[in-house]
Amino acid sequence: MLELTEERVIPKLMKPTNGMLLEHLARYYFSTPYVKGRVLDIACGAGYGTHMVAKACKKKVEKIIGVDLDPKTIEYARKTYYHPLTEYRVADAQDTSLPQKLGRFETILSFETIEHLQDDRLFMRHLHEMLTPGGTLVLSTPFGKGRGKPCKCPFHIHQLTPEEFVELFEGFSEVEIFYQRGVTIEPPRKNVKYPLGVAVCKKEKG
Repeated sequence: MLELTEERVIPKLMKPTNGMLLEHLARYYFSTPYVKGRVLDIACGAGYGTHMVAKACKKKVEKIIGVDLDPKTIEYARKTYYHPLTEYRVADAQDTSLPQKLGRFETILSFETIEHLQDDRLFMRHLHEMLTPGGTLVLSTPFGKGRGKPCKCPFHIHQLTPEEFVELFEGFSEVEIFYQRGVTIEPPRKNVKYPLGVAVCKKEKG
């Protein structure tokens, strides 16, 4: 059994009203209208979201590959969240050969990943390369003081500002920016503070 930390989501060890669990589930539910074909869920953690998307989108998905850095976490995902459409692999999001190892995808999901990475721009280039022409990326991250600046969370290297977040997607042909507050993911409303950003981006069809 995996250990529950302040950063790891393990639904079987959490109360159904846990705010962090609900936020994570909301992002996966939000992504389902965009999911199709060969799908990558990068930094999938325990695998609950990969499994959820496989079940919800089984008529649209060819295969969904969940990737995480930790071998124990991937082993847990394989045992706990098996689905005929899922496959779990150990891989490093910062590996320079990641696109060659994983291949191409019509959909990529990346929830709460880039704040853990020193070079988020390199990671974005990898995601863009792994998308097929016309493919869709759904990505989220918490907001903070900015790239390279310390943040309160000991698990995060840095947290982007909303402006830096938007700039990540300049290489995509279509970009929609949403904001998350609890389970609500929506366009911004006046006088509402949003701690997280969620982007839906399409790669140019070529």
